Amino acid sequence: MDEIGRVAGLWRYPASSLGGEPMDILTIGPSGADGDRMFGLVEVATDEIARPDGDRKWHKVPRIKARLSPDGVLEIATPESGWLEAPDAISDEVISAYLGFGAAICPFRREHAPSYEGPLTAERYRKAPVHLLTTASMARLKALHPAGDPDARRFRPNIVVEMPEIDGSFPETEWIGRRLAIGDLELTISEPCRRCGFTIIAQDGFDNDPNILRNLVRHNAHNMGVYCTVDRPARVPLGAPMRFL
Repeated sequence: MDEIGRVAGLWRYPASSLGGEPMDILTIGPSGADGDRMFGLVEVATDEIARPDGDRKWHKVPRIKARLSPDGVLEIATPESGWLEAPDAISDEVISAYLGFGAAICPFRREHAPSYEGPLTAERYRKAPVHLLTTASMARLKALHPAGDPDARRFRPNIVVEMPEIDGSFPETEWIGRRLAIGDLELTISEPCRRCGFTIIAQDGFDNDPNILRNLVRHNAHNMGVYCTVDRPARVPLGAPMRFL
């Protein structure tokens, strides 16, 4: 079939709820992107994992950046610090000072941090291996809410596909059950991504905006972007073409 778009952005999120890491090439296996969602941030006093969508005390968390070093070690940076290795007592102290309460980075599994000896934490949820979003849907949201900024970081996709706007449509939410090829990667679109309060939270470059979510509730049944399962793993570069299978 004909090309319907090209990859304009690739992201992985080494630590859940923290800022994502933009990539030039993303390796996607059966369970998702390599290096994606390996760690969580928890409140020390309660062992509660960060919930920026549900509790204001976590609203600063998406401003904390996360990346993996070439050796696969997690590194974090708050707006007030340089890059620090994590999990580590020093990075935990820096995060705690930034948030105003005791917090710590914890891996979901031992293999994510072989030298770490502290407690693990559990993933809040993982709906599907890959989250895909199109620029056409972002343009539709912008048309509905001209004063807003539908920055892709509000929605935390793994793959952003640039494609022409379709008047009146959030196109990928109409593709449930269809198969896609993105370069050599093959996916099945399994379900729409139901959005939460995370989408309204301010990050670097855009402000807190409740109308982002309100417009998705009113005009697309809470949804923005789609979840996908992986039929054929592959490395995906920026610029890779997307087509229906």
